[in-house]
Amino acid sequence: MELDRNMLLYLYRTMTTIRHFEERGIPETGQRGMSGSVHSSAGQEAVPTGICAHLTNEDYIGSTHRGHGHCIAKGVDPKLMMAELFGRVTGPNKGKGGSMHIADMSKGMLGTNGVVAASVPLAVGAALTSKLRRLGRVAVAFFGDGGANQGVLHECMNLASVWKLPVIFCCENNGYAESTPVEYALSTARVADRAAGYDMPGVHVDGMDVFDVFEAAGQAVQRARAGEGPSLLECRTYRYYGHTVFDNPLSYRTQEEQDYWRGRDPLLLFRERVAPGGLVSIDELDFMDLEAQELMEDAIRFADESPLPALEEIYEDVYVDYPLDLMRRGINLEV
Repeated sequence: MELDRNMLLYLYRTMTTIRHFEERGIPETGQRGMSGSVHSSAGQEAVPTGICAHLTNEDYIGSTHRGHGHCIAKGVDPKLMMAELFGRVTGPNKGKGGSMHIADMSKGMLGTNGVVAASVPLAVGAALTSKLRRLGRVAVAFFGDGGANQGVLHECMNLASVWKLPVIFCCENNGYAESTPVEYALSTARVADRAAGYDMPGVHVDGMDVFDVFEAAGQAVQRARAGEGPSLLECRTYRYYGHTVFDNPLSYRTQEEQDYWRGRDPLLLFRERVAPGGLVSIDELDFMDLEAQELMEDAIRFADESPLPALEEIYEDVYVDYPLDLMRRGINLEV
């Protein structure tokens, strides 16, 4: 598929914004004493970018613990995301969600999720809502190769197929579930092979190539909007860093493997393919890299200048059991 200049600029800008957020913002959380686990998606930028390019704010996505890229690709403000990582009240979830629980309903972002594959039923539920209310919206359920073996995913794929829901199941297969190689844990050669068991298309794509992802996602989204039901996309990608900031990936994979995948960097592949065509120049791509870098500095300043939530807000915006709420307010239920 031939893409116009505006789409090319959008794709690269989104990918470089994700990359700079991960490589600049994540180290800052440690320097500020944030103790929660943070998961970098550096290396995987092409997947959310290529998929979310087909979506609007009205469409939905359900994310994972490695969800910063999904948020940015879906349009969540990186400044607000940085504030959320820093635990500040200006974050999308007022600093209470942190890295693994960022949500922005105004963008159709149903939330990142610290529980493996737990966002899949949320996306399926959103797709059911769209179908029942005839909204014409599509939902995307992101999960990893580890999530591919969770029972909830298979229940959801079966139900989505039975009801022909407008949902795309997207497996970001980065080769490792924490430190477990996918070859050890997967019963089939590819996750996409499992689609046949649920009577839906299963497509395996190069998750380092944003154009390959964009093409496959376009077909899946079109199918969903036409009422033809769900699809399963398996995007073979790679995370450059450990499972979390506390993890040394060289304890379970080799430097040679890492070097190979670094050589297939999504931003590098984009440059190699686009520059010869003349629609976008290398100087323009360099300028977008600089813009992303400056955006991260602005985001860090914004987050640092934002206040922490007040102590009295601890019970706000959360579900509180009724008796516990009464006890908190000093009401004794004992007779």
